[in-house]
Amino acid sequence: MNPEIEISALLLMLLLLLPIIAINTVIQLKINKELMVSTVRMILQLIFVGVYLQFIFTLNHPFINLLYLLVMIIIASMHSIKSSSLKLRPLFLPILISVALPQLIILIIFNLLIAGVDNLFEAKFIIPVGGMLLGNCLNGNIIALNSFYEGIKDDEKRYNYTIVLGASHNQALLPYLRKSIKRAINPTLASMATIGLVSLPGMMTGQILAGALPITAIKYQIAIMLAIFSAKYFSIILSLTISRRRGFTPFNTLNKEIFLNR
Repeated sequence: MNPEIEISALLLMLLLLLPIIAINTVIQLKINKELMVSTVRMILQLIFVGVYLQFIFTLNHPFINLLYLLVMIIIASMHSIKSSSLKLRPLFLPILISVALPQLIILIIFNLLIAGVDNLFEAKFIIPVGGMLLGNCLNGNIIALNSFYEGIKDDEKRYNYTIVLGASHNQALLPYLRKSIKRAINPTLASMATIGLVSLPGMMTGQILAGALPITAIKYQIAIMLAIFSAKYFSIILSLTISRRRGFTPFNTLNKEIFLNR
């Protein structure tokens, strides 16, 4: 059992923000307001999450657990679209499918075949693991969608010229597809390449703090990293592929109606 963290200790950690705020003021880096708002939001959101997760874990009803996971998927899908400066309505269903499908498949594989849990819908497995997968897929989809559609928008003349010269739609999109996928998965690849050398990752650290043997924690971390990369990769591929029906006109030109007016 880990020692309880006192409120006074958390307040001490908050004091670390004071020199950061002071430095920002001196160099006129105008992020103090954003820093304070983000900090307050983080605290309030985590308190709220802690309260209802305690309730969900105690109740541990399969329907409630699955419903909560689906809510997480919906929120992640919506945030992926909005953070990519794209309109929610035309792209919501394609992105929802692209996020949900890899998540659920890989979550089932991880919990049943890797962790070997008896109850697939048990709260302490489905929610934390699902959250780790979703968090990484969210970042990947934002980078991929933004890079893909903004890249074509900024390079529209060359893209249209390629179509006019007789290239198929797939051929014209391939360079932008490659670039977007690479940008989206590079952070995960970098993390995988340096994990254990530069940092001790979350799942491994959590299990060690909880009393697990380091070798057991390492096995779980290897499994979750491979699960994260796979879920992220397939989600990106599906997002870019399925959203094309809404992102382009029947004449293979970019549909400007999907972009938010800025």
